Amino acid sequence: MDIQFNNLKQEKSAIGIIFCDHNCRLIGYGKKLDQLSKKHLSNTINADDSFNARKSKNFDYLIVHNPQNLTLSKLYIFKLRNIKNAANRDFQILGGNLLSLIKFYKENNIIIYPDGVSASKLSFVNSTSELLLGFLLASYKFTKYFSKRDAKAISKKTKIKIYSSQFSRLEKNYETVKAIHEGVTMTRNLVTEPPNVMTPPELAKNAASLEKIGVKVTIFGEKEMTKLGMGSLLSVGRGSEHESKLVIMEWKGHKNKKKKPIAFIGKGVSFDTGGVSLKPAGGMEEMKYDMGGSGVVIGLMKTLALRKAKANVIGVVGLVENHIGNMATRPSDVVKSYSGQTIEVLNTDAEGRLVLADALWYTQEKYKPELMVDLATLTGAIIIAIGNEYAGLFSNNDKLSKQLEDAGKIEDEKLWRFPLHDKFDKMINSPIADMQNISSGRGAGSITAAQFLQRFVNKVPWAHLDIAGTTWSKTNLPTSPKGATAFGVKLLNKFVSKYHEGK
Repeated sequence: MDIQFNNLKQEKSAIGIIFCDHNCRLIGYGKKLDQLSKKHLSNTINADDSFNARKSKNFDYLIVHNPQNLTLSKLYIFKLRNIKNAANRDFQILGGNLLSLIKFYKENNIIIYPDGVSASKLSFVNSTSELLLGFLLASYKFTKYFSKRDAKAISKKTKIKIYSSQFSRLEKNYETVKAIHEGVTMTRNLVTEPPNVMTPPELAKNAASLEKIGVKVTIFGEKEMTKLGMGSLLSVGRGSEHESKLVIMEWKGHKNKKKKPIAFIGKGVSFDTGGVSLKPAGGMEEMKYDMGGSGVVIGLMKTLALRKAKANVIGVVGLVENHIGNMATRPSDVVKSYSGQTIEVLNTDAEGRLVLADALWYTQEKYKPELMVDLATLTGAIIIAIGNEYAGLFSNNDKLSKQLEDAGKIEDEKLWRFPLHDKFDKMINSPIADMQNISSGRGAGSITAAQFLQRFVNKVPWAHLDIAGTTWSKTNLPTSPKGATAFGVKLLNKFVSKYHEGK
């Protein structure tokens, strides 16, 4: 798909998309085209009682074939509802709807005239950029393993032209849009790949590909991690034939290269059988997405590098496969973490926290970050608590929590904060080690998992995002086909750009 920008004009035989408000009054270049058509467009709208009367909350449109006195062969007139109060996500959804229309009618030479499409709190350039982002995000399709070409996929030859009086500003802003889209796409691809392909070494290889765009990448194998003493992370991958990895990605975009970085840490369990604490068969095939946290961090680092974010950022991912084998960790084993703290492993299916424990401690010790945010498909309990609409947020810092929540609201990647408390922390005390990896009771499973992680954080501001319910969708979403959502990439990119760039 090719997206081009140019000044306002018509083209012979092209398909145009223009807009009208909720009262069916043409806006932007639509008004000019109406004049050129000698009111043919507005007369067509006024004559369609059904289009005028419909109050659906979903998008609505009218088709004008061979509009009089125009060189365009067809026009789609989109009706916009409550556009002045629209937010970022509303324009992304509008872009997704536009793509649905183009795919449904199999159009391949499209001109979108976005002038006039803006909100009271969002400029025209930003509104249109969000529309284009939604358009691109909705175009995602994973077809790698089909033996036959999917006829419904949007053609690579499809030309989408954005014609506007501010085309040069839109074209400049489009670089950021593409950066976000490429980061989200990378995350979706990593999470969607089958686990026999996307092993820990292959995930590390994908992270290493970011070196081409200026990210410094360091990869530790089992030999290096054993020497460092990362017994907690290494214990998870003992039953797998695939080597565990720890990957560190560094982006130095701030003018002061020595400024403390902000750090993002991701859980990367490429497949989770549960280990000796074997999961039930039903739904186990979904456990390829248990590396979703690491996928988000890798995709985020790609976005930040592509748009040349003015911030120093560290991305760290712990990559393992939790499998069954003759060397697999057993329930009741005790392992020693990189921090020196010992852990009694009572359930090998509570493995993500063991991976993050060493990754968090290494990050704070090595890089002395300004803050740390970890992401993990950590607990099924978070889905029981809040379903699939929100991700769980746990933090030792109110300011950091507020910034993350606000960024999530802008991008409609919503967070809900849960409590941390000493009494929850006591629930993971072990009689024979410093701690155990699950609590002794059934309740507060997501909270006690977060309490476990907090034991590997000193006084640095830290937040844990439990994205178990938001990483994968079983239904189509406005800008995301069912499957991998890449929840977190847009949120954290907004968090960086809004609160931490250039400061």
